[in-house]
Amino acid sequence: MVRLDDLRIGFLGAGAMGEALAAAVCAAGVDPARLRAADPVPERGKALEERIGLRSGTDNREVVAASDLVVLAVKPGLVDAVLAGVRDERAAGEVLWISIAAGVRLETLEAALPPGARVVRAMPNTPALAGAGATAFVANAACQAQDRDRALALFETVGLAWEAPDEALLDAVTGLSGSGPAYVFVLLEALSDAGVRMGLPRDAAAALATQTVYGAAKLAIESGRHPAALKDQVTSPGGTTIAGLEALEQGGLRAAVYAAVAAATARSRELGEG
Repeated sequence: MVRLDDLRIGFLGAGAMGEALAAAVCAAGVDPARLRAADPVPERGKALEERIGLRSGTDNREVVAASDLVVLAVKPGLVDAVLAGVRDERAAGEVLWISIAAGVRLETLEAALPPGARVVRAMPNTPALAGAGATAFVANAACQAQDRDRALALFETVGLAWEAPDEALLDAVTGLSGSGPAYVFVLLEALSDAGVRMGLPRDAAAALATQTVYGAAKLAIESGRHPAALKDQVTSPGGTTIAGLEALEQGGLRAAVYAAVAAATARSRELGEG
């Protein structure tokens, strides 16, 4: 198993996702003293210092110079400016770069860094904030097996991680797991509203809907069984569930989910192409 506790890890950007990763890395056994973060808003870094115990500041170059692995956790529109500011730092060509900037492709990151830079592009999702994320990543040609293993270990601290064999697949990942939490939240909202429509109190309907989605996902993960088999397990001939499923099919739920993933995937490609 690859260890992270012997690495110095830096974060450029102290937003929610950067904080989630930093906290998870510390929970996995990395000494907070080995972590540094830089953010243009000093208050964000100070908040991270108080909650996690890492060192923070506003100087990106200082973080890069003191790190073995740097997580680029800034908004996509800031990537060029941030990397331009550290490109001539000697360590910029030596550290392992891991970008979680949505839609920013490897070729863009490579062009902004010194030749031969080791770069990993990743697509996490917001459940990482609760330690239950789904992240896909891809490494550039300069990365070695150890670099990919370290990226995997990093993202496994906040949930499931998968190394994609081709960068093009990250668009599909964006359409599925990147945007997927929003689809599930819409389902949660609809289930809750439907419960209220059927006479349940709002708080009870919301709690029951949320626990049902959580429990169904947990059962699918822990049982390892195909969703269709789990669906059949709760569907009795002529019963209530088959009546509800029939209504979902008539309403086009399955087709709508297909269309949503396809639309988000297409939009991810468009944004990546500029």
